[in-house]
Amino acid sequence: MYRLKYDPAAEAVHEAMPAPASETLTLALADACHDPLAVTQPYGEDDGIMRIIVTQQAFAVLLIGKAVPETITVLQVTYLG
Repeated sequence: MYRLKYDPAAEAVHEAMPAPASETLTLALADACHDPLAVTQPYGEDDGIMRIIVTQQAFAVLLIGKAVPETITVLQVTYLG
C-alpha cells in the first residue's frame, strides 16, 4: 500500500473544498493508495509515474513514487466547482 503525501498548496486547496467534493476526492485518493495505476489516468506520457485522478468536481495531479516506502505525492488539486 502506498503512503499519501501532499504538496502544501495542494493540501490547502483540498482542505478548502466543500465537504462533499472533498470527501469524494479523499475516497478516490484512498483507492489510489491501494492500486494507483488502476484508478488513475496518465498525465502526459504514460510513464506510470505522473498520473491524474479525476472526480466530478475536482482533479489531482499525482507523482507515483516507486522507492520503499512507496508514496503518492499530490502535486496539485484543482476544484472545478
